[in-house]
Amino acid sequence: MISAGDFRNGITIEYEGNVYQIVEFQHVKPGKGAAFVRTKLKNIINGGVVEKTFRPTEKCPQARIDRKDMQYLYADGDLFNFMDTETYDQIALNSETVGDTLKFVKENEMVKICSYNGSVFAIEPPLFVELEITDTEPGFKGDTATGATKPAIVETGAKVMVPLFVNQGEKIKIDTRTGEYLSRV
Repeated sequence: MISAGDFRNGITIEYEGNVYQIVEFQHVKPGKGAAFVRTKLKNIINGGVVEKTFRPTEKCPQARIDRKDMQYLYADGDLFNFMDTETYDQIALNSETVGDTLKFVKENEMVKICSYNGSVFAIEPPLFVELEITDTEPGFKGDTATGATKPAIVETGAKVMVPLFVNQGEKIKIDTRTGEYLSRV
């Protein structure tokens, strides 16, 4: 059990039959009346965000989220196959569970599988990936001053905006959280 006075960002709690992750919290001590904790909670199953207020003495059970490193093997229709590299157990997840989290992940790369009570609800790709550009317009000499960008397709099929001087066949580093180009490799 965790009391509302001990809330921190990133903690997962069970509340009203759902599992929430604390996105934001604020302790409020008004001049008149009792103190309270204002929070923004993200439902980890469906992704919805709600705002709730708690008394600092209120207690909630802390939810245990399991994060396991697994290797992404391949996609087979709308099923995505993953393998535990320690036990060699394989699981297949449907495209509804996976969503677009694998758009920057190549086959045989490691990802984190997040589950609650044995039920997988999310996949966390690596924070940064290095991918090769398979298709983009050619760059021209001197196109570095303006900060302008152009669309490029990387080897996983995802579309990324890159600076004008980046050419087809080059490897680039991408932030998977935002989908932004970081640098050439």
